[in-house]
Amino acid sequence: MANLSESPRIVLCVDDDADDRELVCYTIKQIDPSFHVVHAENGLEAIQLLRKAKETSKFPCLIILDANMPKMDGKKTLAEIKKDRQLSKLPVVIFTTYNDPMDENYYAAYGVEVVTKPSSLHTIKSEVQRLLKHCPDTVGNAI
Repeated sequence: MANLSESPRIVLCVDDDADDRELVCYTIKQIDPSFHVVHAENGLEAIQLLRKAKETSKFPCLIILDANMPKMDGKKTLAEIKKDRQLSKLPVVIFTTYNDPMDENYYAAYGVEVVTKPSSLHTIKSEVQRLLKHCPDTVGNAI
C-alpha cells in the first residue's frame, strides 16, 4: 500500500490479482507517464487509502475497482465510497473479468461504468485508455 499524496495525478487500482494490477499500472504509464498508480489488493485497503487521502485532501482522479475480491468486494467498496460525502464525487470504473447483468444494474444505479477486462494483451491499451477517460485530469491529454 502506498501513500496517495505522492502525485497530483493519481489512479487508485484496486484488484486482488497482482498480474492484473501490474498490467494496468504498466499500461497507464505507457499511455501517460505523468500518472502515479497506487495499488490496493482489496476494498478494505482501498477504503483505508481513501481515508488517509481525506486527511491531506489529495484524492485520486480515478478509482479502477475490480468486482470480485476477498475481504471487501467491488459492490461493498463502491457503497462505502458513495456514502462518504467527500469520496462520493470520485470517478469509479469497475474493471472486472466476469460481468454479471445483475451486478451491472447495481453499478448503474451509482452511475458507474462496468468495463470487462480484455482477454488478450492486444486490446489492453485501448481498454485502459477507455478507463482513463473517466479521470477529469486527462481531458486534452494523450488519450
